Amino acid sequence: MSERTDAAILLRFVYQAMRNAGLPAEQVLMGAGVGLNHLDANRRTPSAAQLAFWQSAEKISKDRHIGLHLGEHLPLYRGQVLEYLFLSSSTFGEGLKRVLAYQRLISDMLQAQLVINEDECYLANMLNDATFRHTAECIIVAVLRFFRFVSEGQFQPLMVYFTHEEGANAEEYERVYGCPVVLGAEEIRLYFKPEVLNTRIWQAEPELLRFHEQLAHEKLQELARFDLVAEVRRAIGESLESGTTSLETVAKRLNIAPRRLRSQLTEANTSFNQVLADYRCRLAKRLLAQTSESIEQIVYLTGFSEPSTFYRAFKRWTNLTPIEYRKKKQG
Repeated sequence: MSERTDAAILLRFVYQAMRNAGLPAEQVLMGAGVGLNHLDANRRTPSAAQLAFWQSAEKISKDRHIGLHLGEHLPLYRGQVLEYLFLSSSTFGEGLKRVLAYQRLISDMLQAQLVINEDECYLANMLNDATFRHTAECIIVAVLRFFRFVSEGQFQPLMVYFTHEEGANAEEYERVYGCPVVLGAEEIRLYFKPEVLNTRIWQAEPELLRFHEQLAHEKLQELARFDLVAEVRRAIGESLESGTTSLETVAKRLNIAPRRLRSQLTEANTSFNQVLADYRCRLAKRLLAQTSESIEQIVYLTGFSEPSTFYRAFKRWTNLTPIEYRKKKQG
């Protein structure tokens, strides 16, 4: 996996949480370099962008524990395939195991595993990156609310472990989570009583379960195709300057047969030429808008053999010449 990403629904949920909390949501997004158009997009967003978002949210809210507190204002996780998958299962435990198999549909950062020992039960390795403190504290609030909802109040946390060293005081964590919190742990954990795994889910329907599992599986396959396109973009970036960027050279870098790569890109509703053109267009726009590189150098960096070919392609992409585009963006 070349880059960790999050489902678009996460951004919409956090946007609504900011509005519920009375924060200037648009100002926070602007400070993080995120446009409102991202709220309506179905494409996934890079997980790394969360750092900029939380920095902006903390600065504007003046709340050092913004992740914890914003989590209290998140809408309940409803209307998504994982909710349907959970509620179609016969017990809380079965629903949890199924959801864990498809947690990537929410975020690549989630890699939780259910651990059941003789004397303890917990979700482990939920989000092991101490630099994403606010993300972790916010997600735990959302998880607890969702678990209480699907178990009709039977789920109760016993203890939460976080990997970051500094956070809120013990009383504040207890108020929000309803249980003690340990900081500086080796991994993020959520402890709970194992008896809740046997809690019956009265809405369970075997027919719907099969349908929802099929839907979740198809969405995972979509992500796999998304990964492939991202890998092709990366390989294109590595080979552009060599002047030998082709389906064959990229396929060799990815250790895939050219025919197979062509077929997989078709399944992803794109083609190699489409991905290549998109990469060149984005790179050219960035270089023209953000650097003082000469047009000749940009022609080279974007992998075109002739300036005239670059000019024609850029005019086709933007309806502007490279010089006109630079003046517009840098002016």
